[in-house]
Amino acid sequence: MDRLIYMDNAATTPVYPEVYKAMKPYFSEVYSNPSAVYTFAGKAGRAVDEARRTIASVINAKPEEVYFTAGGSESDNWAIIGAAEGNCNKGKHIITTRIEHHAVLNTCKYLEKHGFEVTYLDVYKYGRVSPEDVENAIRPDTILISVMTANNEIGSIQPIEEIGGIAKDHGILFHTDAVQAMGHIQIDVEKMNIDMLSASAHKLNGPKGVGLMYIRKGIAIPSFIHGGAQERGRRAGTLNVPGIVGFATAARMAEESLTERNQYVTGLRDYFIDRALGGIDGSRLNGDRINRLPNNVNLSFPGINGETLLILLDQNGICASSGSACSSGSLDPSHVLTAIGLSDQEAGSSLRFTLSEQNTRDDVDYTIDIIKKLYLHMM
Repeated sequence: MDRLIYMDNAATTPVYPEVYKAMKPYFSEVYSNPSAVYTFAGKAGRAVDEARRTIASVINAKPEEVYFTAGGSESDNWAIIGAAEGNCNKGKHIITTRIEHHAVLNTCKYLEKHGFEVTYLDVYKYGRVSPEDVENAIRPDTILISVMTANNEIGSIQPIEEIGGIAKDHGILFHTDAVQAMGHIQIDVEKMNIDMLSASAHKLNGPKGVGLMYIRKGIAIPSFIHGGAQERGRRAGTLNVPGIVGFATAARMAEESLTERNQYVTGLRDYFIDRALGGIDGSRLNGDRINRLPNNVNLSFPGINGETLLILLDQNGICASSGSACSSGSLDPSHVLTAIGLSDQEAGSSLRFTLSEQNTRDDVDYTIDIIKKLYLHMM
């Protein structure tokens, strides 16, 4: 393959060289278990402490409110199941949306089998949920509201601060899945009234297999993994020191470059959208044009099969996606796209392109030209 254009950064991102460099010593030099009591372990323990402080500062949390996990899915499971188990004496009603990641939706379905009731809110055609709908869904037995910060398929950014304020006013726990958002938009857990937050390192140029769970101080939810006393007794298991160090390095780098990087990537995103809509007959943008992640482009090409187009793009060196990477191989239409009003056929004709600062206008031009060529051939 002569050319590789990677436009699937919502699935995963390359590890920054600086992140890899920061991680390396903790594989073979400072390899001790950070929970051990001897002096050699102290350096690893201090590295974890420093990483916790760094990540806490990025989301405006206290270090003791940050817990390290194996990734976003684990964090989502912990937040939702923990909130349910810890508050079942107060009620068994949960509010979420129809466009959440399956780590949230399938966890809610699991809880429904165990006596909990879940309200799945509709979203409007651009993929945003109404704060008023959230408030209207609240019942006396509501114990948790979980709404993602930004959607992984169509990039729509939700009104998190407003929803968090509603939850706070009603004394209800508020969780947000920020896996796609952290490192790409500004997150402030205090300003946004967030009680629990999930995130994952590999979505922001960190390593795979490490995530975080923010739990506001004073919130009592049970441990999700039982065993040792790691993470202040709330999440057992030997800490992934290299991954944690890498996560913190990536989060710090993302924070430091956020404004400049987003200005560039947003311009590239808009250029991609304009070229597609202006040059490919019948193409349509899915999701909110303005309130969307800086790097997200989700387009429908009516009359074609998205999976076929995806394969043909791959043969031309272009990496994209037909939706969530976690749902690859599923024959069902995207639950996100059908939730915003697309038919099964329209959903099946949609592709997601998620850009990064490593992409160029030349990449976009090449991609659009290839799509136009393939599109005309397939029609």
